[in-house]
Amino acid sequence: MKLEWIRKGSAVLCAGLLLMPSVCRAGTDTGAPTDPSFQTLEYAWNTNQTNEEGPVSHDRLSFQPFLLAEAPTVPSASPALEDLGFTQSQTQGDADRQALLDKRSHMLKIHQRLGLITAVPLLATVFLAPGDHSTASQRDIHAGVAMLTVTLYFTTASYALRAPKPPETKDRGPIRLHKALAWIHFPGMILTPILGELAYAQESKGEKVTGLAAYHGTVASITVASYLASILAVSINWGGGN
Repeated sequence: MKLEWIRKGSAVLCAGLLLMPSVCRAGTDTGAPTDPSFQTLEYAWNTNQTNEEGPVSHDRLSFQPFLLAEAPTVPSASPALEDLGFTQSQTQGDADRQALLDKRSHMLKIHQRLGLITAVPLLATVFLAPGDHSTASQRDIHAGVAMLTVTLYFTTASYALRAPKPPETKDRGPIRLHKALAWIHFPGMILTPILGELAYAQESKGEKVTGLAAYHGTVASITVASYLASILAVSINWGGGN
């Protein structure tokens, strides 16, 4: 009798174990539609996995995720200037102003470099100045170096004169001194070659240099001194004063 009850109990237990997966699967399947806006992972019990070495044994069972839906990606973008409160006229105005300042800075840098280069033939012209009993070759060399100096000088000045200047820009400190000295060496660079040509013509004829030509050396000295002072005005740090 006990053996018969044991057999019946074993049969019921086996049947329950066989039906348990179906009951659990039926209980978890709610039939609710899947929301495609979320990333859902479904795990399935994979008993038939294979790899390069052959079928995977049942003692190496694993869960394998399957991607059912991908979450929508939102492209990242930097905010536009209009979104930050700037109008198109304001942004365009800033761009034009920056372009103006860049052009001015570039031209003034060229002006500064050419100004230093011009100082070399200018000083050479002074050292090569002919004396009272100079030869024709000495006068020719002096005149040639002087013409090179004048050419470089006016090329240098053209970059400063053509550089764009914003209306609100004000000259201060050394810049004001630099421009004030230009009122001396600029006309001096015009008068010095003219007076030098008059002196050259008189000396070539064997005449004594007289009249306006006699002031050639004086005008040249003032021109050279004012030019070198204008370079020093913007080259030396005067204690941060602007």
